[in-house]
Amino acid sequence: MVDARSGARVVSVHAGPVRRFDDGAGRSWVSAIGKSALSGPVRVAQDSLTGDEQADRRHHGGPDKAVFVYPCEHYPRWREELGLSSVGPGAFGENLAVEGLTEDEVCLGDVWHVGGVVLQVSQPRRPCWKPARRWGVSDLVPRIQRSGRTGWYLRVLSCGFLQEGDAMVLRERPYPRWTVARVSHTMRAPADDLATTRALAECPALLDRWREELTRRLGRIRHGGEEPAGDGKAG
Repeated sequence: MVDARSGARVVSVHAGPVRRFDDGAGRSWVSAIGKSALSGPVRVAQDSLTGDEQADRRHHGGPDKAVFVYPCEHYPRWREELGLSSVGPGAFGENLAVEGLTEDEVCLGDVWHVGGVVLQVSQPRRPCWKPARRWGVSDLVPRIQRSGRTGWYLRVLSCGFLQEGDAMVLRERPYPRWTVARVSHTMRAPADDLATTRALAECPALLDRWREELTRRLGRIRHGGEEPAGDGKAG
């Protein structure tokens, strides 16, 4: 077993169906961002939790985004910054609200045992527009990105059941230099450190489409121009 910070655990498990929202300005939109906390064992399949849906399958869900994790450590800061007392577990459409882990401590490619499920860190989250629409904060997406409080996605290596209170046990850490925070920053601002950006592009755990994006952007930088940072459409 890999040595890891003790005490990491699942605080709550969330899932929900696609439904229609009204933003109060005459506009409606559909999303599954409004998830409910589930008690007792919840089955985790290859691409989602039981009862969880995605409105936009192009940018959400699938094997590389089967489970979205968000650290409970971030909620107090968001409540203070946004002036929204109701921001808490489930606020950002997360499936697992966890404590004892943040983006600075979790690495790309990590393998975690949670209850009867084996999960692997696949990527940082790039939030789409829906958290901003849900909370009525127009600049919430860039604020999430700049803060580094993005959360991360997991793929499912072994299906099974998990529930609130389960310990998160680190089993493998093949790429300890690539924390979620470092990956997220490098993807957002590749020109800040070209050597790091090139090294990330060579990391085997990086998704192919992210590698292609970095390679393209490095090419533009070499030719005197840089593509803008991620547009938030990945979800």
